[in-house]
Amino acid sequence: HGSRSSDSSWASAFDSNNNSIMPTTTDLTGEVISSNAGMAACGWDFIVLMSRQGKIRLSEFFSSYSESEKRRILRDIAGDVIPRAPKMCNIIEKGAFKFVYRRYASLYFVVGVPQGMNELIVLEQIHLFVEALDGYFNSVCELDLVFSLHKSLLILFEMFIGGMLCESNKREVLKSIVEAEELVEELTKPGEDTASQLDDGLSFQEQFQLGRTPGRRGPAGSGGPGGRQGGRR
Repeated sequence: HGSRSSDSSWASAFDSNNNSIMPTTTDLTGEVISSNAGMAACGWDFIVLMSRQGKIRLSEFFSSYSESEKRRILRDIAGDVIPRAPKMCNIIEKGAFKFVYRRYASLYFVVGVPQGMNELIVLEQIHLFVEALDGYFNSVCELDLVFSLHKSLLILFEMFIGGMLCESNKREVLKSIVEAEELVEELTKPGEDTASQLDDGLSFQEQFQLGRTPGRRGPAGSGGPGGRQGGRR
């Protein structure tokens, strides 16, 4: 009996001409989005923070890309986004995905998203990420991202998991970051760089950007972010 009801429910999804009559999802313009495309168009593929000079300040890829594809994406951002005039559209379609970006001072926040994702939502998500950075660094600047890359990534990963926005409350995000820092300080041995404790969660490229040797923790004040922050604060 269970098998018969299952077959009938499956058959009810098709009409007499064997055409699917399952409910469909449409976007704001009324275009039909397939269920697979709708599921895929829920999050970011990557985010890149690039200066006007083409220097990469942060890059994180949430989808699977080869190294050559990553380099091509970075070249496309430097060639297509940075030269654009301020009043031009903030959306650039690039084949299977599109660039959605916002400029803050000298930094471009560029996000790659699937074609079916709402660009206005992405723009608001970028601004939410910037506000979280601004709340942590107290008026964030490019140097904060250069010398405190691990803190920027902590905020990013606290808000986005797999490219999907999972925490939109800035206070909760900053509260979690402060709790993590307090835990690291409790576990830090005397004479050890507190910031280096977080290196285990960074890729080799990100550790090189911090001026560290991957897999090794340098002493405090050895040119890492801890020494810089101590003098700045």
